[in-house]
Amino acid sequence: MFRIYPGLQRALTCFVLLCALTGQACAEIASAAGSLLTELESPATSKLEELVKKGSNLKAVEGFASYYARRFEGRRTTSGHRYLPERMTAAHHSLPIGTVVRVVNPATSQEVNVTVNDRCARKPYPFIDLSRAAAKKIGLWGKGRIKVVIIPLLEDPA
Repeated sequence: MFRIYPGLQRALTCFVLLCALTGQACAEIASAAGSLLTELESPATSKLEELVKKGSNLKAVEGFASYYARRFEGRRTTSGHRYLPERMTAAHHSLPIGTVVRVVNPATSQEVNVTVNDRCARKPYPFIDLSRAAAKKIGLWGKGRIKVVIIPLLEDPA
């Protein structure tokens, strides 16, 4: 739900009352102000608003994704676990280990939720390195690198 700042609500209320007290034909303005208040107070309904509500204080960013090379299979990750290509995991240079991240392919609207369990090289642009299973799920497999939206989440979505 959107939060209305008390100052804005008071200003709209005062404006409606001023119009009513001055006797001017402000019915249209009052109804517009009332509908604005109703719209601001109504709960979020779109998918994007739901993601924003679920999301963390870290911002969603557009960036690039690639996937782990075969040679990393079985090696230890930064978290201490071994890299298994069938798991939904990823490497990121700065997100905390254990963060669940939604990676969306905007070209196809395919998405995958992965857990950050490793570090990758720092790049001058947002970047995430996905496991083989995650790469296949969003249509990255065989392409090398694609543009994606990276959305950090607070909790594992069910």
